[in-house]
Amino acid sequence: MRPLHLSCIAMALAWVEPARAADEPLQPPLNPELVQALADRHDRMTVPVRIGEHGPFRFLIDTGSERTVVSRQVAQTIGLPPAGNGVVVGVAGSQAVQLVEVEEISLGKRTYYTLTAPLLEQQHIGAEGIVGLDSLQDQRVLIDFPKDTIVIGDAASLGGSRGFEIVVSARRRSGQLIMTNALVDGISTDIVIDTGSDASVGNIALRNALTRRRKAEQTVLYSVTGQQLSADLIMASTIAISGLQLNNTFLAFADSPAFHRLQLAKRPALLLGMAQLRMFKRVAIDFSTRRILFDLPAGIADSGKRALAGF
Repeated sequence: MRPLHLSCIAMALAWVEPARAADEPLQPPLNPELVQALADRHDRMTVPVRIGEHGPFRFLIDTGSERTVVSRQVAQTIGLPPAGNGVVVGVAGSQAVQLVEVEEISLGKRTYYTLTAPLLEQQHIGAEGIVGLDSLQDQRVLIDFPKDTIVIGDAASLGGSRGFEIVVSARRRSGQLIMTNALVDGISTDIVIDTGSDASVGNIALRNALTRRRKAEQTVLYSVTGQQLSADLIMASTIAISGLQLNNTFLAFADSPAFHRLQLAKRPALLLGMAQLRMFKRVAIDFSTRRILFDLPAGIADSGKRALAGF
């Protein structure tokens, strides 16, 4: 069995029930907020987050997670009040969890109120928590890999489409932005940008289409819930998105509950992780305008070529 060194911790798609309705957050200020990204051991983005007067704590920015998540260790340290029980759907399975009430959480100058957050173990998260879609809606998340920074703000204040060679329209489902015009080795595929995973994970429908052409190796996915899931490892020759092409990219394939949660189990779908996103100079996930924007590395952008090597 070949170990999957690209994905030590897979995405955290958090679905919680029952969950109390949160109060409307404050309107974010017009000026964008620059947050210095910190390195984590799986090459994903973490940022400093404050919970009330406590912190800062190191949280992942995870566009694959519906909910903001707090580690059990942080909750115990600062005494977050319990808010019942729920279920988290991760890449490797569903798990019952405890919920806590977060009265105030701050990311840079942005503050959100009354979030109900599931508890997960810090050792499985790889950080002290996760900033999910409930804290990112109606904003743009701009990741600048050379600078190791994340900028959060509205699309206009962050320059609109200027400087981006590829702009892809997406549709929204369960808060996620889904690109529907991608091809994986010629197979029409739905793609979700997943900043909480270091590797890219495909569903069984995409695997079945690809394994007719090449042999799959075996690997294991590790979820933030602490669960494990066997997966096939296959190299895709090309991933094409609106004229952009990623070459020779290893993808993991599994019957993950996350695809069923997003209603992406029946047709080919892919969760595109940080290992592939880091091929770009910048990536912007714009939830307000439902667009994904890609900034190519200087050499490729200057030459007019849009092909990136996957390894």
